[in-house]
Amino acid sequence: MLSQVYSFILQGIDPILCEIEVSISKTGLPKATIVGLPDLAVKESLERVRTAMMNCGYATPITRLLINLAPADTKKEGPLYDLPIAIGTLIAANIIQTNKHQKLLFAGELALDGRVRPINGVINLALLCRQLNFEGIVVPADNALEAAAVDDIAIYPVKHLTDVVGLLNGSTSISPLHQSTLHDQFTRSVAAVDFSDIKGQEEAKRAMLIAAAGQHNILMIGPAGTGKTLLAKALPGILPPLSREEALEVTRIYSTLGKVPHGRSLIIERPVRSPHHTASAASLIGGGSIPRPGEVSLAHHGVLFLDELPEFSRTVIETLRQPLEDGVVTIARSQATYQFPSEFMLVAAMNPSPRGDVSADEVGHREMTKYMSRISGPLIDRIDIHVDVPRLPYEQLYEQRPTETSQSIQNKVIQARETQRQRNGSYLKPNHQLSHKELDRLAPLSDDCQLLMKDAMSELGLSARAFDKIRRVARTIADLEESHDITANHLAEAIAYRLLDREMVN
Repeated sequence: MLSQVYSFILQGIDPILCEIEVSISKTGLPKATIVGLPDLAVKESLERVRTAMMNCGYATPITRLLINLAPADTKKEGPLYDLPIAIGTLIAANIIQTNKHQKLLFAGELALDGRVRPINGVINLALLCRQLNFEGIVVPADNALEAAAVDDIAIYPVKHLTDVVGLLNGSTSISPLHQSTLHDQFTRSVAAVDFSDIKGQEEAKRAMLIAAAGQHNILMIGPAGTGKTLLAKALPGILPPLSREEALEVTRIYSTLGKVPHGRSLIIERPVRSPHHTASAASLIGGGSIPRPGEVSLAHHGVLFLDELPEFSRTVIETLRQPLEDGVVTIARSQATYQFPSEFMLVAAMNPSPRGDVSADEVGHREMTKYMSRISGPLIDRIDIHVDVPRLPYEQLYEQRPTETSQSIQNKVIQARETQRQRNGSYLKPNHQLSHKELDRLAPLSDDCQLLMKDAMSELGLSARAFDKIRRVARTIADLEESHDITANHLAEAIAYRLLDREMVN
């Protein structure tokens, strides 16, 4: 007898429908076979399924058993096919006697006693179910809340193989979990450090405000111990809350790797990733024989903080060029091309020299130049804002004058983002994403500004990319001041944030 059950394949973070065909034949030698490019974990599912069925009291067919995973030319991996294979076998063996399975998608790992264990990527299964107009999904109970982040489908949480058999045969009642039962709160992020706790560094705080308002990349340069890491830790507290659509995108990525916190349906805080400088290119960008998202994708709609930037391998940090420019990582393999979203804010910090200080003599200056040259010009060119974080005098460290809080700064950021949303017709497109043509329309330069920009281009040797980045930053500064037009003051401040361009010329 032949049965068909539906599940899914994760290609990167994109779900594809997988049809599990189970054929039981009374002719031929008793043998169980899985075909359709299964990996080792999928091949081993035969033994898990057989033992789970036996321990649940279901007779295992002592006949020829063929299981086909279609499409046959796409690699299948992981234990998520245990449950659909078991259901397909039970249908083919006439133990499940209804057609309810035809409107459902199944996924789950089986323990040897029949318990259904959680798997990765369930939210992507739920999205596929809605896209293909299936009625609902049957998933492990531990994954059900995550799946319920997707509306308009029914989620059946199951803990045991017998629960699924009872559900399909009508002998067990399982109440579906619907999206309407969720109560996720999209609130302000609470960062580890409040901006009011950071003494001095008003120029750096101002640069952080501008970076957050326009979602610009930023590089902080200064001696050791001046507060660069503190500023980076305070940044999440001034970013706007995630929208529901953004939270869904972030959760899809984390679900693929099984990193959604237990008991949560959505990741509602902006992600902050801070890889060590020994990280490999594959861990930063993503990769592997079957590609997985890297740190740049885990930081999607959030912050990627690279501390001690020159200490990273040059080969590794050069891989950031494409994600910074395109907002997506493309990984090509012989069988398929994978794309992972990577729309993040890059926040980098570095000391001016290996010793962590600034030297005034000629030898020290050469040492600083050599240290900074570990970062290529094209990568520096892709960072919108470069800001100096100098050592503070004793008076600033000791003063008790209250400074602006993160919440107050966040209000300004949210207002600037709202200005950008209204300018783009209710669709939020942060200023750092504006194209050259959009800049010509949304950030035109007056005659005074054109003269100022011409001088800057000539004196600093700026590239065409830097020209657009300065205009984007100037547009953000104008938005913060609720100015419709970019003035010479806005443009001058944006040019001042090209610190390394000035260093290279000098």
